[in-house]
Amino acid sequence: MSRWLAHSIVVAVLAGLLGVAFWRSGYEFRWDGVWEYREKFVAGWLTTVTMSLASLVLSALFGLVAAVALGSRHRLVEAAARVYVELVRGTPLLVQLLIGFYVVASAVGLEDRHVTGVLVLSLFSGAYMAEIFRGGLAAIPAGQRDAARAIGLTPWQTLRLVILPQAVRIVLPSVAGQLVSLVKDSSLLSVIAVSEFTLAAQEVNSFTYSTLESYLPLAAGYLLLTLPLSALSRWLERRFAWEAG
Repeated sequence: MSRWLAHSIVVAVLAGLLGVAFWRSGYEFRWDGVWEYREKFVAGWLTTVTMSLASLVLSALFGLVAAVALGSRHRLVEAAARVYVELVRGTPLLVQLLIGFYVVASAVGLEDRHVTGVLVLSLFSGAYMAEIFRGGLAAIPAGQRDAARAIGLTPWQTLRLVILPQAVRIVLPSVAGQLVSLVKDSSLLSVIAVSEFTLAAQEVNSFTYSTLESYLPLAAGYLLLTLPLSALSRWLERRFAWEAG
């Protein structure tokens, strides 16, 4: 049995079970009212896509910088990175968004909710990325660094040419999982009144009182974002995999 056929069977069975559950519950769908707000769904989805992509790039950058800082021999640099990672990972994203926008952004005169949302999301995910990258960097044998120094490579060249290419393959599965979580975490941006996908669904629900009809498109829209990320991760794993000797 091929992999695609196996996946198709599982999806079909799951869809069938959900269909039976809806049928037995006697729920009657009313899509006409929700359909009138389709443009709101599309606009919210596009906002989520844009902000998620920006956060993905920035969080990877923040995570890499923090991971390198965690391994620094300078106590102050290492301490700053460690405090950042533990503080962010130990507090809820909801609280970070509220403080980030209503306190920090307000104090520095940053009034753009979208920019603030992207920065907070990036810093939040970057803390988790930092630990993922740190683990990947630590998994590279010390002999690799010694060999790089022996042939005259600078620390930056060693990191860029020797360590990072090997670490990427190790951390890809964990990074992909974190990126998928980041996309779903973007739904919390609604607490600072960013008109993203989740807020659009909430507003449509309040207008139409059609709860399932408002939130089922939300689930489908997030799947459109997360499934390609998972597929890209698997492709990259195969792309960077080394052939066994």
